[in-house]
Amino acid sequence: MPAKLSTRSAARRCACAGAVTLALLGSGLPAASAENSQPDLSRFYRQKVTWSACEPGAPSDLQCGKVTVPLDYAHPEAGTLDLALARYRATGPSRGSVVLNFGGPGGAGIPQLAAAGKEFMDLTNGYDVVTFDPRGVGRSSPVSCGIGQDAGSGAEESEAAAAATAAEADLSKAPAARKALQAWQKVAQACTRHSGPVLSHIGTVDAARDLDVIRQALGDGKLNYLGFSYGTRLGAVYAAQFPRKVGRIALDGVDTLTEPLAEQGRVAAEGQQTALESFLDWCVRDIACPLGQDRRQAGEHVLQLVRSLDDRPVPTGSGTELTGQDLVAAIGQALYSKALWPSLERALAALVQDGDARGIQAFASGGADLPGTRPGVDAARRSGHSGLAATADVPADNAPAAMMAINCADDPDRPGVDRIVRDLGRLSAEYEQASPVFGRYRLHELLMCYGRPKGTDVIRKKVKNVDTAKMLLVGTRGDPATPYRWTVETARRLGPAAVVLDNRSDGHTGYSSSRCVHRKVNDFLLYGSLPPSGSSCSADSRLDPHG
Repeated sequence: MPAKLSTRSAARRCACAGAVTLALLGSGLPAASAENSQPDLSRFYRQKVTWSACEPGAPSDLQCGKVTVPLDYAHPEAGTLDLALARYRATGPSRGSVVLNFGGPGGAGIPQLAAAGKEFMDLTNGYDVVTFDPRGVGRSSPVSCGIGQDAGSGAEESEAAAAATAAEADLSKAPAARKALQAWQKVAQACTRHSGPVLSHIGTVDAARDLDVIRQALGDGKLNYLGFSYGTRLGAVYAAQFPRKVGRIALDGVDTLTEPLAEQGRVAAEGQQTALESFLDWCVRDIACPLGQDRRQAGEHVLQLVRSLDDRPVPTGSGTELTGQDLVAAIGQALYSKALWPSLERALAALVQDGDARGIQAFASGGADLPGTRPGVDAARRSGHSGLAATADVPADNAPAAMMAINCADDPDRPGVDRIVRDLGRLSAEYEQASPVFGRYRLHELLMCYGRPKGTDVIRKKVKNVDTAKMLLVGTRGDPATPYRWTVETARRLGPAAVVLDNRSDGHTGYSSSRCVHRKVNDFLLYGSLPPSGSSCSADSRLDPHG
């Protein structure tokens, strides 16, 4: 391992396996219904959004605004924070707004809408299309772990290196597992130092209450909403908290509401393995595939490459080294969309044939490419064409820091060291069986909350059997981040209100990659037209990269 990490590499490694997963829900709020809470919130519900031009560099027709929310909904007098909003106005008569959440957790909505606004222009036929940076994210009181900042003393770089070391450890061995836990505890302490009071109020239960304040500030009687990936959890939590305020809600790439982290990681590793196999099926049909044309040997080649790089990392040309786990991270990022498969094929060819790690490193260090963002957004962000300039007010490590903070605020499980070490020995074999390639990488998710306060159990206990208007849930069969089984399980948990659309394709979420899904979601949001539950969209052959 190098003594120092680049900002992007440190941020990705700090997020560890969490940068490829989505994760849980919630905050530490009481289980009482949000609509019957006692504190006086009327001043927050009386506000209206004042819209104005966004900062230079933003699309000219994108407008920006803000809403003020309490830091702590149980004690609204204790302080407030401002949430950043953006919108494209309806092109004709508007029935109100549709609010977008692109996922993460930790994904800032405003730069993503600026980059990929054209994907949602159909919705402006009836709505203002609105997004926001959730609390702790982007321009809304961003959290940080200090990684990538100039700390002077070198303490932050030391913590980054500790996190990186933890990310490379073989957790099946007890000494390595204990050392990794110590590293994650140091990271948790750094995050507390750098994040301020919002860190204690950053989970999805709080974010869902923010969403209701936004709804009212927009002037909407009910919430119309399109959530991707983690955004599906946010939408489900909102529906449970505010059932009488649910308008038309569509959830694409549906997350789990109940599985503990250990089971989430195992199931997600299986999903990634399935997606990798789809990529390999595609690659071996191309004479230029660097893994050859024999499908079984191609899979073995990938595994051997990962193990070889773990034993002997190669220089990247930027002062760092590419390890096998970096390669796993890169492959995981590329599997989010078929549109990225040709780039992955070329990057693998450069690595295998010429020892050139730059293409893989571009994926591996792309920790900003969060789950929940879609291909058009990811490509724009990687190329620097998000439509909004980076701001000094947003720490370089905000995305992974927010992801960890929200996931841990959402997770009620905090086993002790001995229990964790014992479980890791058993789970290591289970994860390896689920995915020889991704299992070790995903196992690290179990450590990232160590040293942080226990999260909420509200989601597991209360988000079920919602009594709301019908909601559309889209699951993609080859989704590497939110396996299709989670769509079915979450629909069953939510009850009769959930209508399932089966997208028989590959990639993470379906709205931007399947014309069928895009059309059905738009028909529901614009006209209230729902497909029969259990109906499907077939794979879109015109989107095959070979085509």
